[in-house]
Amino acid sequence: MFTDQKHVRESRFSATTSRLSTMTSTKLFVVFLIALPLLVALKLSLPHPTSSGNVGFADVRILEKGSNNGTSVGKSSEDEYKDKLLGGLLAPGFDEGSCLSRYQASLYRKLSPYKPSSYLLSRLRNYEDLHKRCGPHSEPYKRTVNELMVGNKNITRSRETECKYVVYTFHSKRGLGNRIQAATSAFLYAILTNRVLLIDQGKDMSDLFCEPFPESSWFLPENFPLKNNLDLFNQTSHDSFGNMLKNNMSKSNPSAYLYVYLEVDYDFYDKLFFCDENQPFLSRVPWLILKTSQYFVPSLFLMQCFEQELGRLFPNRTTVFHHLGRYLFHPTNQVWGLITRYYEAYLANADERIGIQIRVFEGSFVPQKDVTDQILSCTMNQKLLPQVNEQNFVVPPPSGKPRLKAVLVTSLGKGYYEILRNMYWENPTVTGDFVGVYQPSHDEFQQTEKQSHNRKALAEIYLLSLTDVLVTSARSTFGYVAQGLGGLRPWILYRPDGENLTVPGPPCVQLMSTEPCLHAPTYYDCKAKTGVDVGNVVPYVRHCEDTRWGIKVVESHDKL
Repeated sequence: MFTDQKHVRESRFSATTSRLSTMTSTKLFVVFLIALPLLVALKLSLPHPTSSGNVGFADVRILEKGSNNGTSVGKSSEDEYKDKLLGGLLAPGFDEGSCLSRYQASLYRKLSPYKPSSYLLSRLRNYEDLHKRCGPHSEPYKRTVNELMVGNKNITRSRETECKYVVYTFHSKRGLGNRIQAATSAFLYAILTNRVLLIDQGKDMSDLFCEPFPESSWFLPENFPLKNNLDLFNQTSHDSFGNMLKNNMSKSNPSAYLYVYLEVDYDFYDKLFFCDENQPFLSRVPWLILKTSQYFVPSLFLMQCFEQELGRLFPNRTTVFHHLGRYLFHPTNQVWGLITRYYEAYLANADERIGIQIRVFEGSFVPQKDVTDQILSCTMNQKLLPQVNEQNFVVPPPSGKPRLKAVLVTSLGKGYYEILRNMYWENPTVTGDFVGVYQPSHDEFQQTEKQSHNRKALAEIYLLSLTDVLVTSARSTFGYVAQGLGGLRPWILYRPDGENLTVPGPPCVQLMSTEPCLHAPTYYDCKAKTGVDVGNVVPYVRHCEDTRWGIKVVESHDKL
């Protein structure tokens, strides 16, 4: 049989050679001239995703792999432009070279199944106009800042302040995941209350993220009058909202600024920020200095004064972080280079990408083997990764063609990566598929004060968000941000419980929604003036899968 096929191929080759030999040199030259422009046009029509400059934005992966979420294989230039702007979330007109990730991100990620509402798009455009009119160095900003120059002076003007602000600041020891999700919460509050959001950039925020708003900065100017007090501000500060309520200070004549302390250790009076009755007073304060590391969006969904507006902004309530996170956070060119180089080198050619984020918190004494066994039990039980054949004989894949699975591991240590890599290197899989395991970095411990550490952290969060399937560690804001940006419902690894720190069964569960969890909510009913289980107040705010006392936003038909 093999010999016959060989003779047929040789016969076909001889016939073809004979026919070609009869062609004159003139005819060959004419064919070459006709074909050359077509070949050049074909090459130019497929730009490389990491190319800089004004390249086209056709998603090569979609053109190759067919339809995605019901869209046709071929896309019009109008559709490509919508993808580039993330369905209208992003405003056009930025200098693309100054922030490559803003418009190139759509090339590396599947089309989102979550479409932003037209009302959200309208509010974002209105907010951009507000930020441009009231942002740093504008005349309204200068006038409002002047009120802070003389200290906490009462406002006695007869008219409302033209522009109002919420300044987001954070504890210097908080990780990048905490900062990203807390800043997103502050931005949503700014939209709901018609305030301008300004970010305390700390040591590295401007090194990590591009400006999200056109023609105006979101970073707090260095000469801001209260700038030196931001690190010192805590829940005991005299000019804090909680202390004002605790000391029964009058709300009839608001001051020029107030501190709002919403860190995880906030007390009863600080938490009264989330009472409807206090929002009219807060709306009269020009400057709210907000300190938090929490994703407090679920608490906003429990407030009646914001209920209708949130429903219009997010008809699908579980898309808050997905839309606002992609709108706000664009890695700078230096970080984007880390992301795209790693993606192209290790992940781009895979048939499927699996992200595994492992976070073992300080003080945890769970043996590495137990965590590894939990990861393998989860990924293999859910058929995310194939089992290995320890008998070491190769099984041909059912389709006849093996698939390549790329596993991206992110962890401060390298032990988990090495175990997975060696397992799939030393043994074939029972499915016949190939598994490559990769880990970008392993800095051993969290170093939030180190610039290079935070750059790598952001790159790894973003790479995780580009995977097809995600497995994350319980209570990790690093994983929360990755799942939100990617619009993914990850499988989350339960934390070991009990005196013996045993891994519970099942080892993991798929999350109800892509939304992050609020770990320290307020358990207080402002109207009834009594404690309440906030995970059972409304059908779309439930307790988190990985934190029994935490809450998160879900779709109302989802059940625990």
